[in-house]
Amino acid sequence: MKVAAIVLAAGSGSRMGKRTRKQFLRIGDKPILFYSLHIFEQCAAIDEVVLVIKEEDLSFAAETVVDRFNFHKVQKIVSGGEKRQNSVFAGLQAVDENSRMVVIHDGVRPFITVEQVELGVQKCVDSGAVISAVPVVATIKKATGGKVVRTINRDALWEIQTPQIFNFDLIYTAYSQAFAEGFPATDDAMMVERLGGEVHILPGDRRNIKITTPEDLHYANFVLENKLWPG
Repeated sequence: MKVAAIVLAAGSGSRMGKRTRKQFLRIGDKPILFYSLHIFEQCAAIDEVVLVIKEEDLSFAAETVVDRFNFHKVQKIVSGGEKRQNSVFAGLQAVDENSRMVVIHDGVRPFITVEQVELGVQKCVDSGAVISAVPVVATIKKATGGKVVRTINRDALWEIQTPQIFNFDLIYTAYSQAFAEGFPATDDAMMVERLGGEVHILPGDRRNIKITTPEDLHYANFVLENKLWPG
């Protein structure tokens, strides 16, 4: 069974406050994007990688990341869209037609592991839709007009991460219908949920942060410097 990975790196990174797009900023001595691509390159469960990049960065990404670090599994580098779901759909359309499963991952989440990806792929064989997530530990309150309305029971709340792994036909159908009906979503599982599909949770790792702010970048460097990531 052929499994493809879509790595999303088409964001602008405006909240980082730097001229360089965040996926090309460095943690340690390598670009952020290197780390997730490295895991997929090493993962035996992954057959090909489709990298989704802003159109104006296609050549730069190819030269400074893919070619420089010899990522042979990156079969295609395609242009992303204005929103995340546009980029995912562009990636889905570029996946090899023989792929039966797809792993969707944010390229600015560097701290995934081969084990996490392989466990997700195994679980997806039976379930068809698997997402990485960690339990919410903070107290969550709903507020209106600056006043607390109620405290939310966090026992059933999960903070969603990537990778998110799906049967290819399922996620492609879900995205196609969402675009046809103008449905917006902030993650891939929402597309499957609206079709009535079951989405299963694979316990994630709190180190698997999405690097968005300068504080996240400092944390990522701390993790690497102190060898707190097994990747």
